[in-house]
Amino acid sequence: MERNEVAAVLAYIGRLDPRTIRTGTGEARDQIAQWHELLHDVPFTTDRGWDVRETIRAHVLDSPYPILPVDVARKWRAYRRDRLDRHTDPTPVADPDDPAAWQAELLGTRHAVAAGAAAPSTHRQITCGGPHPDVEARLRAIGSCILPAVRAQLAPYRPARAARETAVAEGRPDALSVRCRWCQAPEGEPCRSRRVGLDGRARGNAPRATPHPTRVDLAAAEPTRQRAA
Repeated sequence: MERNEVAAVLAYIGRLDPRTIRTGTGEARDQIAQWHELLHDVPFTTDRGWDVRETIRAHVLDSPYPILPVDVARKWRAYRRDRLDRHTDPTPVADPDDPAAWQAELLGTRHAVAAGAAAPSTHRQITCGGPHPDVEARLRAIGSCILPAVRAQLAPYRPARAARETAVAEGRPDALSVRCRWCQAPEGEPCRSRRVGLDGRARGNAPRATPHPTRVDLAAAEPTRQRAA
């Protein structure tokens, strides 16, 4: 704040708390000099929620003691810390091969956020409420983040997933959408090859590339059962 702004702040404080008024010319000049020394880097207002009058009003309402310039300076520092704590440095547009320009842009963004001239960049904050509608529309348009060519190359390494995707693409029922009654594989998990030994116990637990026929029949009957219900 400039000296004239400091004088306006002191006049505003005097209206709210007459105890701070200095009647003598020398006392008033010394008071302005003291406040300006401590508040020369504190703005009067910003476009992002800071107003020194709000700080003064809150102090007069909450504290029985006259406000001091350090009270305003501490509130401003807390305001700066809060904004920087909520800020995540965005990637500069400057050439990364130019370290000086890269650093200057980062520092300039931080100073603008701290001074209340720019809003904090909070794109890495945890959010709630699900994805934005634009994101959902893009996901529906893309369908999958795995390209078809890459999916074809991965098919030999995950045969159960490939068989499931092929069945869905061809309009056949997704067998893995139901629990297998034969091997007790849960929903979403591939069937297991289990053999019964001479003692009557199950042997082997290797995953199958194709589901058991009973599971396929159960998945095919599931839509009919849901409609009947």
